[in-house]
Amino acid sequence: MTGSAEDGHATTGRLAALLIDASSEAISSAGGLAGGVYLRSRTPGLLRLAVLAGLPGPLFRPWWRLHADRPFPVADAHRLGVQVILPNATETMRRYPQFAAGLPFQFGSLYVPVVGGSTAYGVLTVLRPAVSDGTELLTERDRLTRLAEDLGSSLRKLEDSYGASITWDDEPLSVRPPATQRDSGHLGRFSWDPVTAVVTVDDRLPALLGVPPEALTGIADGFADAVAPGDAPRVLAALRETSAGRPPLLPLYLRAADGGLRLMDLWTPYDETSADPVGPSAALPVRGIVLAPGPGPAGDAAADLLPEGVLCLDRLGLITYANPRAAHLLNRSRTALLGLPLWEAVPWLKRPDNDDHLRGALLAPDPVHFDARRPPEEGREHAPQPSEGDWLTFSVHPGPDILTCTVRPTSHVADTAADLAGLPGEGAEAGSSGDGDDAGSLAPLYHPIVLAIALTEAVTARQVSAVVMRELLPAFGGRQLAIYLLQDRHLYLAWETGFPSGFLTRFEGVSLDQHLPGVETLTGGRPLFFDSMDQLAAAYPGIALDATDGSRAFLPLIASGRPVGSCILGFDRPRSFSSQERTVLTALAGLIAHAMEKAQRYETETALARGLQQALLPQRLSAHPRVETAGRYLPGTQGMDVGGDWYDVIEAGDGLALVIGDVQGHGVQAAATMGQLRSAVRAFALGDRPPDEVMSSTNHLLIDLDPGLFASCCYIRLDPATGLARAARAGHPPPLLRFPEGRTHVLDLPGGVVLGVQAHAHYPVTEFTMEPGAILALYTDGLVERPGEDIDDGITSLRVALARAGGPGARPVGRSLGGVADRLTGTARHTADRPDDIALLLAARRTESRPRRR
Repeated sequence: MTGSAEDGHATTGRLAALLIDASSEAISSAGGLAGGVYLRSRTPGLLRLAVLAGLPGPLFRPWWRLHADRPFPVADAHRLGVQVILPNATETMRRYPQFAAGLPFQFGSLYVPVVGGSTAYGVLTVLRPAVSDGTELLTERDRLTRLAEDLGSSLRKLEDSYGASITWDDEPLSVRPPATQRDSGHLGRFSWDPVTAVVTVDDRLPALLGVPPEALTGIADGFADAVAPGDAPRVLAALRETSAGRPPLLPLYLRAADGGLRLMDLWTPYDETSADPVGPSAALPVRGIVLAPGPGPAGDAAADLLPEGVLCLDRLGLITYANPRAAHLLNRSRTALLGLPLWEAVPWLKRPDNDDHLRGALLAPDPVHFDARRPPEEGREHAPQPSEGDWLTFSVHPGPDILTCTVRPTSHVADTAADLAGLPGEGAEAGSSGDGDDAGSLAPLYHPIVLAIALTEAVTARQVSAVVMRELLPAFGGRQLAIYLLQDRHLYLAWETGFPSGFLTRFEGVSLDQHLPGVETLTGGRPLFFDSMDQLAAAYPGIALDATDGSRAFLPLIASGRPVGSCILGFDRPRSFSSQERTVLTALAGLIAHAMEKAQRYETETALARGLQQALLPQRLSAHPRVETAGRYLPGTQGMDVGGDWYDVIEAGDGLALVIGDVQGHGVQAAATMGQLRSAVRAFALGDRPPDEVMSSTNHLLIDLDPGLFASCCYIRLDPATGLARAARAGHPPPLLRFPEGRTHVLDLPGGVVLGVQAHAHYPVTEFTMEPGAILALYTDGLVERPGEDIDDGITSLRVALARAGGPGARPVGRSLGGVADRLTGTARHTADRPDDIALLLAARRTESRPRRR
């Protein structure tokens, strides 16, 4: 959000409160396991997860960002403005296979767009237990719809109150879900008034903290000392930040005087009936709870005596209890475990396959069991070393509020697990990294369907390479990737990541007769695996090696028997490749090859379409001794479809016709329709027909052609001698006029509806005068429109840029009209992610009458 820093902090606090409340209420209303809100971001077409309630954010990082055009339920709900109801995993797989492949668990989900007025802010979503049929979720859908409507209305009020667009560009707020059971004595509530500095507590909090009630009433300092003697400054800072609208990362885990764990959650009450109940910069009252998590004293005592390890995790993955046996098996002290996420307290559990198991425990109804290898050094940190062996079995039992995890040694599965993990076995540590990151093979656990479905969305070679990097490298613990494509019996680098800068340049354009692994894997049609760089150097003496002492896999990219190229995977440390890994990698190479072949064919066809589009645009603009013109066209970069923007300058009797238009949509059909409209407008203009007749005739033509598309257009007939201009507009952005002294003005042209909609549409004509030295700017919406922003703001920015183009005169000081056009399109030209095509046409009346070269 924009605005002053003070107002922005207050607005951010209110926004966070609205989103957290909506997510929590959605979970309660829909019987959910978890919920959250996606909001639009400043990046065009990108949604960001703003709040995630009931699930740990780091485990769901792949779903933090989501493009609105992806085949996901959230994207459809936002883009199409529809509700998406997925009662179970079967229906999810049928309608959204890529989403289902990434989260292959038994759960249902609901997605409702959040709209305020005419603004689509995002999507409210709930994940819940699966049901057999969507009709069982109609009541929950209706409740969620009402919540989304209320949220949209509140966001609209907040946006209007502060004059700033509601967007989200930060990491999501991970919050605890509403408890399903009332706590019996382990939770106390309090409030703090920042104006009086007085803390008020309920009857249960003194008993929870073991202090007399009078020790908690009064100023915040005494309250903070009683809650967490060692963390009192952090408690006070959290109260102040929450009151100022800058909530810290919540909940806070604190230490009591006896070393026990306490949890504190804070929030500010928000009154929806007033967008600013206490003023944008005033301190807000704070509400909070203090919770003593875990089974409670009696449960602790019983669990402490169990012969197997026991951990309790909350819905955010934080360890709230660990018995002595669990601490011993994990080789951590109980203090080092409590209050931390499981994957931080036990770093060697942080692997993609284990993350998948934990996601399953959070989303699926049944217990999840998995084996994990404790690295050898974990057993050697302290003496005596645990005698049970290096393999542990984890069983995670789901619960509405708490997950219970048991840990026990499983020495009898070590041999099988070693084979699954791709380890060479006893006494062969050279093939293993030994740190738990790269040692294990994920070949048996990696679902090829994830890569296959993701590749269906990639249409260019770079997009295919990006998918491979995103999906394949993390799954197999790789750090480096290079993809070479075959062209004219030579291999050319299409993508690289992780290699030293410039290292791969020496292999660019190598021929197929070279003795190199990247060549021979393709010519021989078989993958090549090297457990270490020594093995690679022995097989290919003299080959250049980078400084990494790791392993390499060279995979042939062959599609339907045709060679496409080579793929190189690099690993930072020596390791062995199990037979299962080799089989899976070889199969995945085939998927990559087919995707690359499709991408090359698509890019070739698109290049031809782009050439057709460029041919339809004017190569030379009609000239006049009293008028200078300049045009610019920039294709969109999101996707490869061609668009339908065009501009033209046409001789119309003794004057000039200035034309700009935009056919709705993208693709070859849009470009072809653009060509037909340009030809029609040119023919009508050459006959010097009035602007309204040109618009009406073109409108009739488009309706008769019936391509299923409509178009906007602006047509201006200019008399160079007198400067009189007569203009007609059909649903197109208004032109800009820069006066000789530098002042700019948005021309108010009444206009009519877009072309191709109404057969009898009327297009009124407006007259204005261009003085010598004035500049007229016509443009398409791609230059001024940004998702999430008002188009009027974009037009204002363009008007200011035109005014600042230079000093007075038809040609700003030191700059040709073409230079002005370049300046106005400069930002867009250097933007890698342009969602739409851009066309710009400038015309200037010269102060003297002589021809100039453009």
